[in-house]
Amino acid sequence: MTENKVLRLGIPAGSLQSATADLFQKAGYRIQFSARSYFPTIDDPEIHCTLIRAQEIPRYVQDGKLDCGLTGHDWVMENQAKVLELSELIFSKVSRRPVRWVLAVPENSPIREPKDLEGKRIATEVVGLTTRWLASHGVTAQVEFSWGATEVKPPLLADAIVDVTETGSSLRANNLRIVAEILESTTRFICSESAQGDPWKKAKMEDLLLMLKGALAAEGKVGMMMNVRRSDLGQVLQVLPALQTPTIASLSDAEWVDVNTILDESLVRRIVPALRAAGARGIVEYPISKIID
Repeated sequence: MTENKVLRLGIPAGSLQSATADLFQKAGYRIQFSARSYFPTIDDPEIHCTLIRAQEIPRYVQDGKLDCGLTGHDWVMENQAKVLELSELIFSKVSRRPVRWVLAVPENSPIREPKDLEGKRIATEVVGLTTRWLASHGVTAQVEFSWGATEVKPPLLADAIVDVTETGSSLRANNLRIVAEILESTTRFICSESAQGDPWKKAKMEDLLLMLKGALAAEGKVGMMMNVRRSDLGQVLQVLPALQTPTIASLSDAEWVDVNTILDESLVRRIVPALRAAGARGIVEYPISKIID
């Protein structure tokens, strides 16, 4: 380890914790959590991890308590944090789709558009974001912080809510109707301006991001290699969709070549029979953990 050089990294606790650890594992970093510690260990002595709620990470990065961290774009906006968003890392506990903060009301509510919220009570975890959104529509309402179970509060405890959703299933289960989308958010790798200005920390973050993005790029992909007669190569290449141009290498038998490529795992069961029919032989599928451009 470079003397006195440590990158202070914020790891999001809660719903993203296991997904983050899994992503780091695929990227080549092993993070271990202890039930009694907020400081996970990582097998890189130049990185010090702190486990903290994603909602708080932007503020601690802004204030220089952390150099960098993973958090949602929504929490950067909610905190109005002065941080740098170095990269978007699209992953979440349910799907690879972005999460959406939406304004929702009971199905039978008369509220149909933002102006109908004037003077109403709105429960949400993103008070600042909601208040600013209402102001942009010229609406004044009572926005109060919700400590959880936000979707069950209308109509008794609130006229409307602003809540986060990926699939909308929880809203539908609680008989709620979406009136408007306030913000779409994905996970971001953020850092402080001072960390970005430090040459060693900047390089360390770039290396870390390279591996994380490589792991994300490999998700749902597999490698495939096969032997093909040169006379059949044209037919095989027409069948084969490739992330990039397939690698073609000569074999000891001059009449045959080796073809190596990367493709979506979902295509394998359909494409293998077509490849064999086109003349490919010795077809081998293998897992890949990272794709680095």
